[in-house]
Amino acid sequence: MTYQTPLDCVLGYVRTIEAGGGGDAVRPYLSEDFTLIEAPHVLAPEGSKRTREQVLAGVDQSGQVVAEQRFEVRRTTCEGDRVVLEVDWSATSLMDLRYWDAGEVIRARMSSVFEVRDGRIISQDSYDCYFIEEQLP
Repeated sequence: MTYQTPLDCVLGYVRTIEAGGGGDAVRPYLSEDFTLIEAPHVLAPEGSKRTREQVLAGVDQSGQVVAEQRFEVRRTTCEGDRVVLEVDWSATSLMDLRYWDAGEVIRARMSSVFEVRDGRIISQDSYDCYFIEEQLP
C-alpha cells in the first residue's frame, strides 16, 4: 500500500467495508497489532475488545447478517495520526435479530476514534448508538 494520509486510510477502510469487501480487502488497512474496542450498545451490552483477526473474521461473516451497509460521514476531525469519524450507519438485516426482523433497516449514529501509524490503522474505539424504530422521531 502506498503512503496515504491518516484520513485517507480511515476513509478507505470504511468505504471498503461499505462496498462489501471481505477480510482480504480490509486487511491492508489494519496493522498486525490492530485492536477494536466497542463501548457497550444494544447489540453488545458488555462492549467488546477484538484483535485484527477477529475483526477480519467479523467482516467476512457480516455478509450473512446485513446487506447494503451505508456509512454517511457527517464529520471528520484529524489531529496528527488520530482521526475521528462521526457517521450515520445503516444496513438491511438479513436475519431476525433482537430488535430487528429480517428485511428491516438497522440504523445507528457512530463515533469512532482511529489511531494510524505508518499508513495503517492500529486502533479503533467505537461508540455506537443504535436506534430502535419506535425511538425514531
